[in-house]
Amino acid sequence: MITKPKGTYDLYGKKGKETVALRNFIEELMDKFNYEYIKTPLFESSELFHRGVGDTTDIVTKETYDFVDRGDRNMTLRPEGTAGVIRSYIENKMSNDASVPKKFWYFGPMYRYERPQSGRYREFQQFGIEALGSNDPMLDAEVISVATTLFNMLGLQGIKVNINTLGDNESRELYRNALLDYLRPHIDSLCDDCKKRFEKNPLRILDCKVDGDNEVLKNVPKTIDYLNESSKKHFDKVLKYLDALEIEYNIDTSIVRGLDYYTHTVFEIEASVEGFGSQNVMCGGGRYDNLVKTLGGPDTPGVGFAIGIERLLTALEFEEISLTDDDSIDCYIMPMGDEQKEFSFALLSALRILGIKSDIDYLNRSIKSNFKQAERLNAKFAIIIGEKELEEDYLTVRNMQTKEEEKVANEMIITYLFDSLMDNEDLCDCGCSHDHECDCDDCDCDK
Repeated sequence: MITKPKGTYDLYGKKGKETVALRNFIEELMDKFNYEYIKTPLFESSELFHRGVGDTTDIVTKETYDFVDRGDRNMTLRPEGTAGVIRSYIENKMSNDASVPKKFWYFGPMYRYERPQSGRYREFQQFGIEALGSNDPMLDAEVISVATTLFNMLGLQGIKVNINTLGDNESRELYRNALLDYLRPHIDSLCDDCKKRFEKNPLRILDCKVDGDNEVLKNVPKTIDYLNESSKKHFDKVLKYLDALEIEYNIDTSIVRGLDYYTHTVFEIEASVEGFGSQNVMCGGGRYDNLVKTLGGPDTPGVGFAIGIERLLTALEFEEISLTDDDSIDCYIMPMGDEQKEFSFALLSALRILGIKSDIDYLNRSIKSNFKQAERLNAKFAIIIGEKELEEDYLTVRNMQTKEEEKVANEMIITYLFDSLMDNEDLCDCGCSHDHECDCDDCDCDK
């Protein structure tokens, strides 16, 4: 038997429905924030990620899926979304568009060769946004507010923003020198990877997973202490805008993020999810004012974030939050013989075109088995079409909640279903109306 590759998963059933529902939810929210959908290729030139993400990051040195295609070109499956969006921005000359800033959102699969574990896969999905063309601190706050709004609207609790700043290029260089001076006497106590990072990119040492509990790293200098005046002003304004939006935040000087392109604001957003323990970070992002220029484009500031979809869906599951409470269909059609199938199939198509969620019996079941199938599908109505129905131009319609049946003329079936479906929205599972008292033991309406 051929099985799926390690670190991947099949998406179907309830999780498949939840994923589609979450994407639709996100799409509606992005429309409210006026962000435009963008899709970039699943694979791009390896150079894009080496230059954009950074040669010294763990993603590039250890985790990318690299291959040589049949044209002898070095290609990489995208490990993250930002670099591809920036490449598209440059290649399509979007900087010439008078409508700035350009604000994008994406939703799709990414690939990293990581050790598979709970909630972490080698093929995974990300939702992210990128806002390009403005260095206004208000845009930093807006990007953060997109994520907090999403989490709050989904019903997650204890949303908190952990935020730090790396400052501009000058501030980063001041901090880098201070970090080198601090780490130099302790370098032998760090892991082999950190020893390499010390020479190439010492900020990556702060993001080390091996030395995370090393006392040396717990006492490193703080980026916030090496900011120049303009960087301090930028960060202060970001915090004031968050205050204006009443977004709770905590200044966490340990946050540097794992990618080379960040400048100024960096942040992680967490939620209080029962069972997640300390691993409750839902989102990460920040500002990257040098990335467009680094990749060959005009000097263009940017800011964005990424959210792991699998992790978010797991959080919703742990919190018992469902985006697909209604898994019912409106109508299930039951042709009683081959002679009725053509008419039934045409009716099915007509109902679907009109927006009535419908299905049909494809297995020539008995009427008893068909009613069981209608119940499995949580159908609101079943339409029985037999020899007599076709001869006399009517349809037998059963309300699957009340179990009552009616004969409905063919030409009235659409009107009947529309009216009945609207009325059915006011019924409990027991078939009683929400707007009056009932004495059913298991009724969910107000008694």
